[in-house]
Amino acid sequence: MHPLVAGLDMTGTLVFAMSGAARGVQERMDVFGVLVLAYVTAVSGGILRDVMIGAVPPESVASWHNLALALAGGLFVFACFGLFRRLSHPVLFFDAIGLGVFAVAGTQKALDYGINWPMAAILGMVSAIGGGMVRDVLTMRVPTVLHADIYAVAALAGALVVVAGAALGIAQPLAAWSGLALCVFLRMMAIYRGWRLPAAR
Repeated sequence: MHPLVAGLDMTGTLVFAMSGAARGVQERMDVFGVLVLAYVTAVSGGILRDVMIGAVPPESVASWHNLALALAGGLFVFACFGLFRRLSHPVLFFDAIGLGVFAVAGTQKALDYGINWPMAAILGMVSAIGGGMVRDVLTMRVPTVLHADIYAVAALAGALVVVAGAALGIAQPLAAWSGLALCVFLRMMAIYRGWRLPAAR
């Protein structure tokens, strides 16, 4: 795996684990439940992506690093959740960062495996939204991606920046950071400014 993709993958794992753990704390789960939720939130999207591009066994299964990061993030949030109370939406905050990181990392990894650019962008989006969907289902909530909030669209926008950068020959780190920034920006605007897609009446 390219060092940039590996670094982003690890960062996304940690942030999504904290997102899952924060939801577990809000649902008043015990420490085991919080850690389980942290782990599945952190690795579900990446496992789905790796299976679809043929990178088997998935990185999250082949290596212990993802498990260690997820457990560390989960334990930190469980023990220090009071530090995040000043954030009005701690789960959504961590989720927005993880969304951008995994959208970029997933897209770049798909491109590295020779996937064509439209499907690479789709796989980047899938790897970004997968963990959040599993987290929401396990806590008996309608997945955020099915709401009118800008969620999957933000991930897809970040992924498209990465594939555009690859097509135009832009330096990989610059394209990655630009895609990450766009995804997080769109998601945070949806959270704090109420940006939404048209909803069914």
